[in-house]
Amino acid sequence: MTGAPDTGGPGGPGPVLDLAGLGFGEGAHLLVRRALAGLAPGAVLGVAGHDPALPLHLAAWCRREGHRMLPGPFPDPRVRAAVRRRPRDRDTGRRHGAERAGSPGPDGVVARPPAHWGPAARGALVEAGGPPVPFDVADRDIAWTDLAPRLYAHAAAAQWDPATAVDWAAPFTLPDAVEQAVVQVMTYLVENEQTALVIPARLLARVHPHFREVLQLLAVQAADEARHVEVFTRRALLRGGRMGTSSAGGRASLASLLAEPDFSLAFFLLSVLGEGSFLSLLGFLDRYAPDPVTRRVARLARRDEARHVAFGVAHLAHRADRDPALHGRLRGAVERRHDALRDTAGLNDDVFDALVVLAAGAWTPEAVARGHRAVRRLREEMDEGRRHRLARLGFPDDEAAELSALHTRSFM
Repeated sequence: MTGAPDTGGPGGPGPVLDLAGLGFGEGAHLLVRRALAGLAPGAVLGVAGHDPALPLHLAAWCRREGHRMLPGPFPDPRVRAAVRRRPRDRDTGRRHGAERAGSPGPDGVVARPPAHWGPAARGALVEAGGPPVPFDVADRDIAWTDLAPRLYAHAAAAQWDPATAVDWAAPFTLPDAVEQAVVQVMTYLVENEQTALVIPARLLARVHPHFREVLQLLAVQAADEARHVEVFTRRALLRGGRMGTSSAGGRASLASLLAEPDFSLAFFLLSVLGEGSFLSLLGFLDRYAPDPVTRRVARLARRDEARHVAFGVAHLAHRADRDPALHGRLRGAVERRHDALRDTAGLNDDVFDALVVLAAGAWTPEAVARGHRAVRRLREEMDEGRRHRLARLGFPDDEAAELSALHTRSFM
């Protein structure tokens, strides 16, 4: 039967593949490979066909694939060549230097993928050779957390479009001073979210692609932050005003985050401490927003930030289980940052006052006092949240309280 083996064989009963006039330059190897795949290791396939170069091209293909050409003559006059299938299927293990890059699912993640795997798909059969592609985060104990696949699936399903998720045309009117307070807070959020965009984008480029769920999660995290920058900027300019002030102390605090070179320490400072504190801030804005657009953008951003914090905590908990010295390094990172920012002014006074105005809701002494208490309570909530997350990483309560107190006064 043309294109498929029949029951005649090269030396008696057995399969024969008739290629008719199909040559190896026209795809004959596909039919030969398919016929051999249906045979047991070591079985013989007769190959018939009238392409003049068939024996020569088949011999070269067999050498490359690890099969063996058998010498003729053959009892069956149709057969021009015979192939003994290789003893084992190359796809089941190493052969000619090829190796399996783990297995596709999360359970197939290896401890330390080599540099020459580069961007090979996890679970692929990686041929020998090819250039090494260096990634400095190439250790499962550094890059991985078992929560990453689930968090990525949640992140992919939770994406939202700024153009449709927010009703930008919702009617509202605010006094000028309240609108200015919203603009100032939005300005502060933008510069913090721009920093939170750059950090995962930088870290992403350092992670070995074998840990693909971590790459995917970092990419979505950067996309989340880009979206936050867009909606906070859009809300700030919604009523035609200008952006607010950016303090030197605030920028110094953010610069210290950008300067942290260690993968896990950068996550610790950004996600566990900084973005964790921002969960409280965005919850505050949800409660005290003076208009529906401000409330909506704060609520949407908070959902994303909660996922970022969950990943940071899970990643560091994974590392802490495997590295007893990690707690000392985390503590050192907090202390170094505190010392570097000791002489800065802390939270922008304009931001603090704007938060008081939003929480006050009126211009009476009693309302302003209420707003001031609400902002003080916000600081306490941030401290409580930091101490809780530090305790989840294994810090004793007294040390967690001490480290939380050393966190930057600029919140992030």
